[in-house]
Amino acid sequence: MRRANNQDSSACLPAKSEERFGSRGHLFVVADGMGAHAAGELASRMATEKIAMHYFRSSDSGPVEALRDAVLEANSEIHQRGQNNPEFHNMGTTASSLVVVPQGAVVAHVGDSRVYRLRRGILEQLTFDHSLVWEMEASGHTDGGAWGQNIPKNVITRSLGPNAVVKVDVEGPFPVEPGDAFLICSDGLTGLVEDAEIGALMDCLPEDLAARVLVDLTNLRGGPDNTTIIIVRIEKELGSDGTVPKAKRARMENAISPALFATTLICFLGAAVLAVLNQWGPMIVAIILGVIAGVFATVQLIQDRKRIAGKPVSAGGEGPYRRYDARATRSLYDRLGGTVQALRDAASENNWMMDWKKVDDLQSKGEATLQKSDPKQAIRFQSEAIIETMNQLREQHNRAANETAIDY
Repeated sequence: MRRANNQDSSACLPAKSEERFGSRGHLFVVADGMGAHAAGELASRMATEKIAMHYFRSSDSGPVEALRDAVLEANSEIHQRGQNNPEFHNMGTTASSLVVVPQGAVVAHVGDSRVYRLRRGILEQLTFDHSLVWEMEASGHTDGGAWGQNIPKNVITRSLGPNAVVKVDVEGPFPVEPGDAFLICSDGLTGLVEDAEIGALMDCLPEDLAARVLVDLTNLRGGPDNTTIIIVRIEKELGSDGTVPKAKRARMENAISPALFATTLICFLGAAVLAVLNQWGPMIVAIILGVIAGVFATVQLIQDRKRIAGKPVSAGGEGPYRRYDARATRSLYDRLGGTVQALRDAASENNWMMDWKKVDDLQSKGEATLQKSDPKQAIRFQSEAIIETMNQLREQHNRAANETAIDY
């Protein structure tokens, strides 16, 4: 809503054959450029093009290594281009890449664009923001108080292009199950739409409608930056690579902490029994094993709770970093409606000629659906109301532009 040019770029390259999918999978990239004049646009476009080119050209390594090498090659070429032309000096870009292969989902990431995974009502952020705010939180230098809230949120600590060498975070492979949805986006979205809102809209809506309403929502809330979104939905089992099946592996990962606590309890109960039998040596061994299992279980539980609370655990290679409840709720419905109401108020204050009939009808249906305890369908009606509101705003802008145009 406020920029004349678009510094975001994206690439969607699904495999066109089973053989291609087996070797390199589906590739998706979002980049958000930085730099004066056309430098940011060039940097982001180079990132998406070069990452894709180098990734698919590579044939000697697996997808994890190939994706990391592709991002490093892209960084080298962007840096060289900037060094060779004074107009593009120090240009840079974020780059978040997702590859879906039979082994799971692999993410390569530099900057503060993001990759999320939605699974069974939980939204997980798979990438660590390379920003001053996240780095300071992860290092323990801010506790989220008033001082921490004053840290600029747009200060990037890592990007492609400015330096000849860059560290690339590679996450995964993450297990993939039918029904999973991934979202890759620039920070134009995450700067104005809350993570829980993102997850709920993805959960309630088909991909095309979810992407449309997320972009419209950012623009209705001010739209100071470009917004780019890719949503990938997994519809069927990807295949087996000879390891533990995806669904089973996910359940095993989620069960580690309870299993360790159970082991701790068994060890201490065993130690008590051994003490009654005067088996002092085995009793001491059981106590030591119980303490070790308890320590590991506690550490894992603390990290899980940090993620659920929306706190970054550490930087690089340990995603997911944050988890959010993405269920549809009345409060979410009202929050989305508040964005529509804010535009109603602005239209009234500025005497804009806007037709609210369709919006009113959609919101009435949403309220009726809420009364029937169907929040997902209510969110869909509210989402369509947001899209219609954005359509009305575009028409108002067009009318205003025509009224101020001068004919020669």
